[in-house]
Amino acid sequence: MKNKLSIVLSLFLVGFASPLLANTIKWSMPGDSLTLDPHAQNEGPTHMVSRQVYEGLVTHDINMNIVPQLATSWEAVDPETWVFNLRDGVKFHDGSDLTASDVAFSINRAKTAPSDMVDLIKSITSATALDDLTVQIKTEGPNPILLNQLVQIFVMSESWSKEMGCELSYNWDAGETSKCASAANGTGPFAITFREQDVRTVFERNQNWWGDQNQFNIDKIELLPIKNDATRIAALLSGEIDYTNVVPVQDLDRIAASADHQISQVAQNRTIFFGLDQGSAELSSSNIKGKNPFADKRVRQAMYQALDMDAIKDKVMRGQSFPAGIITAPGVNGYTKAHDARLPYDPNAAKQLLADAGYPDGFEVTLDCPNDRYINDEAICVAAIGMLAKIGIDVSLDAKTKSIHFKEVKEGDADGNPSDMYMLGWGVPTYDSHYVFSFLLESSGSWNKINFKNDRLDEITAAIGVETNIDTRNQLIAEGWDIIQDNIPYLPLHHQVVNQASKSNVDIHARINNEPLFYFANVN
Repeated sequence: MKNKLSIVLSLFLVGFASPLLANTIKWSMPGDSLTLDPHAQNEGPTHMVSRQVYEGLVTHDINMNIVPQLATSWEAVDPETWVFNLRDGVKFHDGSDLTASDVAFSINRAKTAPSDMVDLIKSITSATALDDLTVQIKTEGPNPILLNQLVQIFVMSESWSKEMGCELSYNWDAGETSKCASAANGTGPFAITFREQDVRTVFERNQNWWGDQNQFNIDKIELLPIKNDATRIAALLSGEIDYTNVVPVQDLDRIAASADHQISQVAQNRTIFFGLDQGSAELSSSNIKGKNPFADKRVRQAMYQALDMDAIKDKVMRGQSFPAGIITAPGVNGYTKAHDARLPYDPNAAKQLLADAGYPDGFEVTLDCPNDRYINDEAICVAAIGMLAKIGIDVSLDAKTKSIHFKEVKEGDADGNPSDMYMLGWGVPTYDSHYVFSFLLESSGSWNKINFKNDRLDEITAAIGVETNIDTRNQLIAEGWDIIQDNIPYLPLHHQVVNQASKSNVDIHARINNEPLFYFANVN
């Protein structure tokens, strides 16, 4: 549900930029952060907001290298024990000191249900403060990608969280909320001083931030979500906003023609695909009863080969996409060009596959699609529906805002029915295939809503979570992708391109995860 609560966060005014703020950036994207609780939702725009306010032990720098953040150094003292040394003198926005107890509390909070970060750090068995500036993390077996995972775990104040009544995270998917959903207290370069969900969020510069205050000159950020693409771009061109990190491809030429604006582009770490529920006995939205068409690989392959992704690239994405044959992006460990080669577009072969599977006349099904999360998401769904119709599959579109879409994909609709077919986009913040396997494909994965199960892939997922020999680990990952490509559990569509636009005097680096870092931004 949309949170209409509007609050002024007046607790943290000391140490922040004065009311006469010199440099303000008005930022817009189609949707808002789903919550300010940094552990309640593992979702891109939510992390974009959290990363301006909260920090982790380690982070990605502007070029996506893992670098120290709240930790200054670390050591694996044995295969299952890591020790992190913390930065001295760091303060939360309320003026309290950061200690190892806060870090241990935050990690334990993030790995405890109903946090949405549980799957990410499930190898962590404990986090303990050894003294004020030393944290010990224990894992179940070696964890070769622990640092990659910790990039996504933000540190909260233990005392503040308890005072706010949110010692644990809350179940966002079930419609719950908490005080930590609408207020924040981090250690980062900006503090949230005003929050009205889906309307306006104000961030002000933290003058007491421990980092380099000279690398940016932004004093205030206003996040103004604008769902409608045309309205958002009109606001940019008229000067109502200064920057958007989501630009519809059909507006690129218009923005480029403006002498007062500029565009930055980079290939994104995000792949768009369709999920197909292949585990349920039957599909709730289909006219086929007593069996599930998606359970047959031939049907999944037929749908794959009916999708002309070159046409979608040219006509829907205006050239701003890369047709995909794998559900992870270049740059992720385990990605190969061989896996990324699509099966040929072949409607005749697709029709034959359907007939061989026992569906010569096709069938009906509903496609659940977001309309404010990915680039041209609803338009892609509409184009795909037309292509599937040519092989006899009658697809009804159910497009909705991302907050409802994701909730229904994870929890089912109001009647408890799972999504039969849905669009999803997946970025990989750890830049390792384990993240894809464990969330999307492992039988217990929290986002495995297609009900895919392969015992060997489950074994591989467990093994690469602890294997430290790089060659052995990469061989296992390659075997895992071979299994996935052979089974076609998802229908890969394309890898996205980051298109961001701003006023010509605003310098914000485009990153492959499409997360702006405003503490590297400047207004000239």
